[in-house]
Amino acid sequence: MTTFNESSEPARRDPSIGIIGAGNIGRAVAAALARNGIAATLSNSRGPDSLAETVAAIGPSIRASTREEAAAKDIVVVAVNWSKLPAALAGLPNFAGRIVIDANNPIEAPLFKPAELHGRTSSEIVAGMVPGARVIKAFNHLLAPVLAGDPRSEGGRRVLFYSGDDADAKAELGALIDRLGFFGIDLGPLSIGARLVQFPGGPLPALNLVKFD
Repeated sequence: MTTFNESSEPARRDPSIGIIGAGNIGRAVAAALARNGIAATLSNSRGPDSLAETVAAIGPSIRASTREEAAAKDIVVVAVNWSKLPAALAGLPNFAGRIVIDANNPIEAPLFKPAELHGRTSSEIVAGMVPGARVIKAFNHLLAPVLAGDPRSEGGRRVLFYSGDDADAKAELGALIDRLGFFGIDLGPLSIGARLVQFPGGPLPALNLVKFD
């Protein structure tokens, strides 16, 4: 005879995660997820076949797929060179309340010339490209090797800043950040937090801060 605990609740499934962009930051995020056995889909503009060696090197929980499939996940990390963002996000369906993490900076090699934002934050511009999304700024302020490395390697937990306008979305990302081993700090709404971590211009990019318990 099978019995059930009336007070028990169904197990909550982990959110699915997609990454658009397989450059330094996209791969670093994938590495952080893989280190913790968290599944994610990695995509780029050249198609999944071009990422076979990359995902094999990152770990078994990461697989390659199309941009469209990555964009259909519960949490979508966007990490693309600034000039290529419009093409990377063009033609995707409405995000319908799903979470989009803006991991981009409005600058790119080889010239590292700041993009003209006309007084807006880069996250405001990204938000306009992902209609219906709950946008959170995160993962852009650490150098890729630091983001990909062990967040506890210096005796505490490496600090990871994030900001956004939706409290539930931030709570979900905050839980993921904690699971990855980082110490998350909520910088408040995008209008404040995105400016603090934006590179160039913000005071927080590239700071390797550690929270000691």
